[in-house]
Amino acid sequence: MSAARTARRARTVLAATVVAGLTATVLATPALAAAKPAPAHHKDHAATQRALDAAVADGVPGAVAQARDGHDRWTGTAGERKGDDRYRVGSITKTFTATVLLQLQAEGRIDLDDPVEKWLPGVVRGNGHDGSRITVRQLLNHTSGIYSYTEDPAFQERVFGPGFLEHRYDTWTPRQLVAVAMAHKPDFEPGAAWNYSNTNFVLAGMVIEKVTGRPYGKAVENRIIKPLKLRATTVPGTRSAMPEPSSPAYSKLSRDVNAPVHEVSDLNPSIAGAAGEIISDSRDLQTFYSALLKGRLLTKDGLKEMTTTVPISPEYPNVGYGLGLMKQKLSCGEEVWGHGGGIHGSTSLAHVTRDGEHSLAGNFNADWTGDTEKVVEAEFCGTDPKK
Repeated sequence: MSAARTARRARTVLAATVVAGLTATVLATPALAAAKPAPAHHKDHAATQRALDAAVADGVPGAVAQARDGHDRWTGTAGERKGDDRYRVGSITKTFTATVLLQLQAEGRIDLDDPVEKWLPGVVRGNGHDGSRITVRQLLNHTSGIYSYTEDPAFQERVFGPGFLEHRYDTWTPRQLVAVAMAHKPDFEPGAAWNYSNTNFVLAGMVIEKVTGRPYGKAVENRIIKPLKLRATTVPGTRSAMPEPSSPAYSKLSRDVNAPVHEVSDLNPSIAGAAGEIISDSRDLQTFYSALLKGRLLTKDGLKEMTTTVPISPEYPNVGYGLGLMKQKLSCGEEVWGHGGGIHGSTSLAHVTRDGEHSLAGNFNADWTGDTEKVVEAEFCGTDPKK
């Protein structure tokens, strides 16, 4: 894997787009600044509101964010957004998927160090891919080397480019998505490096189904959504319509900044599956990540495994990736955990401090402009988005 490719993927993670390709556009973000002393938790969200306003001024149609800091609750919106909007969370889905697998391990039903071949015989095979040499853990921390199906040029043209308008309601099975990846060579030998691959989590969802005998989405519903009473969170499967309340989602379906804008709210989310299909809102996402980091969903050992990170790139020493969960040290030294996510017309963020007390979640209803990293820095560091 080239250094340029590694850096591009790292920028995509930090920009909280569909990391490594669930949208056609890569939104770059500046390198992290040198660490400063971490601030005490604060209740002034003025900088966060300014970051939302700045995103709309830069061309995002609408932005929403919610924060919790101890007993303090705050909601901010800008442009075409409502505070209780539901939205497609993209790759934030990965944390839900990983949580289920860690729960299954705690129950003795699977070992994350099992080879993928044990659970999915013959699925990861071809062009150098070998499921007998890749563990389930390597799927969850993106060290498997498996090619990401969202990098396939033909898939991109059909799903992320102008072809989307014709194919937006097409259904893709997990096996079809994996087959797209298997037509390519691996990015590297298993365990030799880090590379974000959506195929990893499509496979993780397939493993959950094999272990439980039911679709991975049912496990997410029964193990996370219902216990936490996440009333705005759904695993839509092949359902294309957005539930209410929600605002339209917009995309240019092109890397050309001068391309026309399309309304893309309705789509068949099977293109993402266990890697990025979930719909939620800012309140539910904060509840989920706070509960996760406070140990309400995993055993002590399970949470330790999830938060054991690997480096993603020498260019970003302040960022590490655990099991479906990202650690990031911000410019002020504050450490936050969470994930970014994106899918057509939707760029989402969800972060929480390690103690689970200070959380932030939000969304831009566009995928070609806007910098969610400025919202994160504004909330946790009080950074002015104009600087």
